[in-house]
Amino acid sequence: MPTRQHPPAPATLNFDVLIVGSGLAGLSAALLLAPHKRVAIITKRAVSEGSSGWAQGGIAAVWSKDDSFDAHIDDTLVAGAGLCDLPATRFVVEQAPVAIAWLQKMGVPFSEEDGQLHLTREGGHSARRIVHVTDATGAAVQRTLIERVLKTPNITLFEHHTLVDLITSDKMGLPGQQCLGLYALDDERDQVLTFAAAQTILATGGAGKVYLYTTNPDTATGDGIAAAWRAGCRVQNMEFIQFHPTCLYHPHAKSFLISEAVRGEGGRLLLPDGTRFMPHHDARAELAPRDVVARAIDFEMKKGGFDCVYLDISHQPLSFLQEHFPNIYARCLELGIDIAKEPIPVVPAAHYTCGGVLADLHGRTDIAGLYAIGEAACSGLHGANRLASNSLVECMVFAQATAHDIELALTPATYALPAWDDSRVSDADETVVISHNWDELRRFMWDYVGIVRTNKRLDRAAHRIALLQDEIQEFYANFHVTRDLLELRNLVQVADLIVRSAQARTESRGLHFSRDYPDLAASAEPTILQPANT
Repeated sequence: MPTRQHPPAPATLNFDVLIVGSGLAGLSAALLLAPHKRVAIITKRAVSEGSSGWAQGGIAAVWSKDDSFDAHIDDTLVAGAGLCDLPATRFVVEQAPVAIAWLQKMGVPFSEEDGQLHLTREGGHSARRIVHVTDATGAAVQRTLIERVLKTPNITLFEHHTLVDLITSDKMGLPGQQCLGLYALDDERDQVLTFAAAQTILATGGAGKVYLYTTNPDTATGDGIAAAWRAGCRVQNMEFIQFHPTCLYHPHAKSFLISEAVRGEGGRLLLPDGTRFMPHHDARAELAPRDVVARAIDFEMKKGGFDCVYLDISHQPLSFLQEHFPNIYARCLELGIDIAKEPIPVVPAAHYTCGGVLADLHGRTDIAGLYAIGEAACSGLHGANRLASNSLVECMVFAQATAHDIELALTPATYALPAWDDSRVSDADETVVISHNWDELRRFMWDYVGIVRTNKRLDRAAHRIALLQDEIQEFYANFHVTRDLLELRNLVQVADLIVRSAQARTESRGLHFSRDYPDLAASAEPTILQPANT
């Protein structure tokens, strides 16, 4: 059984590998490394509360004889608006079936039909290639892997521990640029602990909570991206924030996602008067990629002054809906919406961070010993817009690649790490400042850096971010850290990276649409930001 720490905590907790995050990427990497390494999983809430468990649709992989790697690659490149890295895309697509087979070996109960994996189709895909567990794939995968983790020796689970910052050699005045460990806040003890390891993996997910409306859980505050940036890593393509077109619009069901697969199985988007509108925006209609559908919905809502639009799947038999979308059917019914008889009210919401910490095909970042995988990383797979169900497979493929790289890596020299010093700070006198700034940030990011952008809106956002950064830094320097303060600090840093990246792109491409630059540039170039201190 994995061990759990109990008071008193040692001055430094030593492991072979530190993994920050307990989503699919982090859990997979831990299980793959555990036979040969002492692994710590550090997660800021309960192990089950990450974004992966919220994924409904499934995992994209070529599984049918009627499909091909080239077709999956082409669909990914089209969705990515010319900005996908081809070697990364081919690598993920070709390794996807291997990842599915590993999950089957772990015991994930994928949906089957006539003894074969049932494959569904989603927007942007030219074939049925979505392997799934009804309409709750992420939850099923997470449950299976968590059970494995809890039974695996060599894995120590640290729940309710929030990443504060990475410890690097240059911060200690040592030669080279190497990650030596990290500081994490133990919420239960209200104490910052020191963790040391030869390798650290950031699998912290995205930053959807930087926006007022999001499909993401409260954990999506960009912690790994912000920490890596502060440590000296480059970030790439942060302007490309995917807004999922269909989040349930209901006052008692914020963040509930209506899966892409509903449109894949024939769901039609309607205006409040019942008029279908997607064919007027794109020849692929409801099966167009997410950026196209989200912008179309945003356009129709603003044009008509509507609070939402509607997604109608009521033409399908009740038995079909209960078999393919049991969770969506049940949740909507709880809220008084019978999807077998009436359309579902939906709105776009921030869903996925396509950019992140720049990482190679092994998950390696600019700093030796530091890896980034999953949504926290920018591998080049997603380009300017992620193709539906390519996220979970990316987590799997890069968890395997990173684990393999770590197993082959030479063990670097070890150093005694300093304890966290909070001797010159005091308890905060007015924590209301944190909640006020959090609310202000999310509102102006939604208004100024959302689905449609302008230079003036971005300038306004940048001005407010600068003011918030000064205020938060003063708070951080003078008071004991709390999880709320750490998350706000990270969200403001990520917001700054999103705005700076958006200002640098003088075109409209994929998820970034600017009224000032509505045309597509002749060549597709990534946006890479370099920290000033490197």
